[in-house]
Amino acid sequence: MKILYVFPHPDDESYGPAGAIYQQIQAGHEVHLLTLTEGEATRMRHKLGLSKAEMGQVRRAEMEAVAQVLELSSLSVWTWPDSQLQDLDPRPLVQELKDFIQQLKPEILVSYPVHGISGFHDHLVTHSLIKQCFLELKTEGNSPLKRLAFYTIPDHGQATFSGDFIRMRHSTKERIDCIEPLSAQAMEKNREALMAYETYQEVIQESGILNKLDKKAHYEFFQEDFDPPVQELTAGL
Repeated sequence: MKILYVFPHPDDESYGPAGAIYQQIQAGHEVHLLTLTEGEATRMRHKLGLSKAEMGQVRRAEMEAVAQVLELSSLSVWTWPDSQLQDLDPRPLVQELKDFIQQLKPEILVSYPVHGISGFHDHLVTHSLIKQCFLELKTEGNSPLKRLAFYTIPDHGQATFSGDFIRMRHSTKERIDCIEPLSAQAMEKNREALMAYETYQEVIQESGILNKLDKKAHYEFFQEDFDPPVQELTAGL
């Protein structure tokens, strides 16, 4: 099948489903990746002494290295403004996404869930854009899409309120429709993808993500309900 992942920034895929993407490609699926921005607003540009335009070019080159690591079917990097998606009229971007999907013709569209995993505003806006795009294509009656999926992490169930702290809630067990076990090779490819972001190694080390990678990829399916969860993103199609 043909799968399209859409995220707002470079590295979103490597902090997320890179291992699953590689595994899906190895299973014979076409997997395409689109980022809406070049990720040029990162604070790392100040340490590197780069302008936003220069940082965007650096991050684009790093993404191209990731595409080689994961053996992506295609990589597209758009130039909508990083960290400013909430300020945009969403209609032109939704139309551009719809046109892109109609040209590529994926059966499965994947992006962030409603909580955006991190709560970063660009992630939340992307969820809304993708859902709007999916529904408009369905309403127009000529959509190639058969499934909208959200890559997610399971909620750990701890208290939402703890003193003055309000924690982010992730996807409850009931919302997760697919749990895809990842092979050791897929996990290693996820690590390689993270290492391809040479300018982001300080952030990667600070986050400890290399030691926190999940051995399973979790997805919610929009307006579908699988209980128990299936083990493949393409299951049931």
